[in-house]
Amino acid sequence: MDASRYKDYMLGLMFYKFLSDKTLETFKVASGIGQMSEFELVEAYTKAKAEYGEMLEQMIQNVLGYYVSPEYLYQTWIKDINSGDFEVQKVIDSLNHFERTIAVSGDSDDFQGLFSSSTLDLTDTALGSNLNERSKNIKALILLFADLNMVALQKGDVLGDAYEYLIGQFAMESGKKAGEFYTPRQVSEVMAQIVARTSDIKSIYDPTVGSGSLLLTVGKHLDEDAQKNLSYYGQEKNTATYNLTRMNLLLHDVRPDKMTIKNGDTLSQDWPEDPERPNEGVQFDAVVMNPPYSAKNWNRSGLKVSDPRFEVAGVLPPDSKGDFAFLLHGLFHLGQNGTMAIVLPHGVLFRGSAEGEIRKRLLQKNYIDAIIGLPSNLFTNTGIPVVVIILKKNRKFDDPVLIIDASHSFIKVGKQNVLQEKDIAKIVDTYVERREEEGYSHLATREEIMENEYNMNIPRYIQVNEEEIPHDVDAHLLGGIPQRNIDDLKVLQSTVPDVLKRSLKEIREGYVELLKPVEEISNDVLSDARIVEISKEIESKTKNYIDKYWDVLRNVDKSSSLTQLMDEMLVEIKQILSSFQYIDVYDGYQIVAEIWKNTLAHDAEIIKSSGFYTAGRTREPNMVTKGSGNKKREEQDGWVGSIVPNELIAKNLYSDERKEIESKKARIQEIETKLSELVEAAKEEDSDEANALGECLNEAGEAFESKSIKAALKKASKETVEYDLLKKVEKLFADKSALNKAVKADEKALKESVQECILTLTNEEIDNLMYEKWFGNMVDAIVGLEWKPIKKELDTLQMLHNRYADTLSAIDEEIRDSESTLEAMMSELVVEE
Repeated sequence: MDASRYKDYMLGLMFYKFLSDKTLETFKVASGIGQMSEFELVEAYTKAKAEYGEMLEQMIQNVLGYYVSPEYLYQTWIKDINSGDFEVQKVIDSLNHFERTIAVSGDSDDFQGLFSSSTLDLTDTALGSNLNERSKNIKALILLFADLNMVALQKGDVLGDAYEYLIGQFAMESGKKAGEFYTPRQVSEVMAQIVARTSDIKSIYDPTVGSGSLLLTVGKHLDEDAQKNLSYYGQEKNTATYNLTRMNLLLHDVRPDKMTIKNGDTLSQDWPEDPERPNEGVQFDAVVMNPPYSAKNWNRSGLKVSDPRFEVAGVLPPDSKGDFAFLLHGLFHLGQNGTMAIVLPHGVLFRGSAEGEIRKRLLQKNYIDAIIGLPSNLFTNTGIPVVVIILKKNRKFDDPVLIIDASHSFIKVGKQNVLQEKDIAKIVDTYVERREEEGYSHLATREEIMENEYNMNIPRYIQVNEEEIPHDVDAHLLGGIPQRNIDDLKVLQSTVPDVLKRSLKEIREGYVELLKPVEEISNDVLSDARIVEISKEIESKTKNYIDKYWDVLRNVDKSSSLTQLMDEMLVEIKQILSSFQYIDVYDGYQIVAEIWKNTLAHDAEIIKSSGFYTAGRTREPNMVTKGSGNKKREEQDGWVGSIVPNELIAKNLYSDERKEIESKKARIQEIETKLSELVEAAKEEDSDEANALGECLNEAGEAFESKSIKAALKKASKETVEYDLLKKVEKLFADKSALNKAVKADEKALKESVQECILTLTNEEIDNLMYEKWFGNMVDAIVGLEWKPIKKELDTLQMLHNRYADTLSAIDEEIRDSESTLEAMMSELVVEE
């Protein structure tokens, strides 16, 4: 089954498990029931339903906005699977029943067809050629989520993140189809963080909503009160994706009455409409969209320029490219004080004809607030570079348009280009501060834009800084490094000018040469008192920063906002580093962002619910996948610490045991070296080793065979060279085998000791281990940021030295010498008849 199709089944069933778990949890809390097994809870819910009927369902519906009846629970499917009573029809009945249980302002139409056969067709032959095969595969899918507690996973948005992750993975597998339902996280973040700066956001709209990730990302960046009151609106043409949107929003704890999602073509007919103001359209505080790029034949409905959505442009976008049609639709629904962010292909910035006229109108009316150029190959479904356009309706007449060229800021992950956290932060900060930076951002005035005839192609406004230093002809001819290149080493000239000057000698006016190797100059620079002093100051401030947040992180509780805490830490590290010249504050931002991504986000969530030291002494099953195909299964392989890594416990608390294991492994390596040497000796003809051991080599001639050695020993005469060599190999084999067994036993014992140790760690041990886990490398990494620009310039100095080391005259002389040598050799040649 194609990935884009399979996702509907997998995500749909995962979502239904969530609905069932939420229903049971709500019943449990409302009934005041204590601890009981899931099976007992289902039984209690079934009895309560029989006793209270609709009153119970209404109660759950009032809390959640929906409910799942006992007979339709996911848990009931599992019970049927276990008892052998499972029927596919019961799953179909359960899914069909759900939409009748959801209440949205008295109108359930908003959730009609959520599990429709167009999305989850459980009779599809792709699931199996006959009912028995389909039943088998559907049961396997259901059991995928049987052991997951979706309510527990929803806390801290773990479930939401997992759902978004799966959508992203399916997007990568689906190729071109991915653009229908997924916006890469980093692009969503750029748009959402900018839009979320708008004050007092109560409503948000995405006219090409896809899976809903853009809406949810904006919501995530609002404070908790704003999130509770936020109304989500969206429209999606693809029915399966439209269903995915509604599931995704519900799964992220958006109440049904706070979402209005429509299945329809955004461009063919305006939506949403205000019946009382038919020509104005419903206005939203924020509009975000990632529409299909350059959609062809978008105007199948024969829309006219008189359509109120397009009146502002005075002309219809070309039928062959729908980019501006989507933009104008979104702008039409943007409130007077709102912000809109749309991602489009670069062509909208410079294409002419009707699109040029629309762009001119938008600029003249002062709606375009910023243009952000992003790298190519960010999306799974297209390699073209894209641009995010920010629009506002309340800009001052003389406000310039901010242009940001972030197209060169990315890392490569597999085949995709990816924006790092620091790249996103720099874009957002540049937008918020509306700052100019050479080669990165520019504020384009109205006059400047008019001079360029409303062409907004980014290279017209921002020239990328050339990294390549131009070659100097004189230096190539006569040698020496141009002094102007030395003057351009701004960091070295600013911090240690005297050290640099002492390392150079002028050989003629405007040209210098090195008095010592660059490696020695590097040592002089990095050991200079001024550089050392700065390093100490950075180290001190970083340690104070860590100490401050170390206490905060250990004491997070259920009332703590981890998102807010992370933002505080990221902002503060930028503030600390901004006081040091030449350090890129965003490199420091990335260091802290990665600590959060790799450890803190996971650990802090666990600490919130159980406390720091309790979490430190908690372990969980280490589940591993074994086998393949039909025999593929998950098994427990020991235990791992919930937050304290087993590896750190072994490293810090069992160092003697680890040294002993490493010592034995070193001895095994020595034995293998000796055996390799004997193998090589046995390949040499007429050697003692060849005579004694040659016939004991395997077919490839790469190792001795143990059986052959033993057989040869039985035939060999004692007190001969042959016997001694065979006995030597036999002993090496025996020693290696004994050591391998010892290492295996030691590693097993160490592993078991570490697993038991988790339960008895002292508070002090947990402190030391967790400090190392979270911040072990941070001080060195932050201090290293000071050296980064210095080392870059020292590398440039080395490059300049290498470039001009061989002058043209020296090369000419070398050629002449070579020619003379060749001529002398030629004259000595004698041609014999």
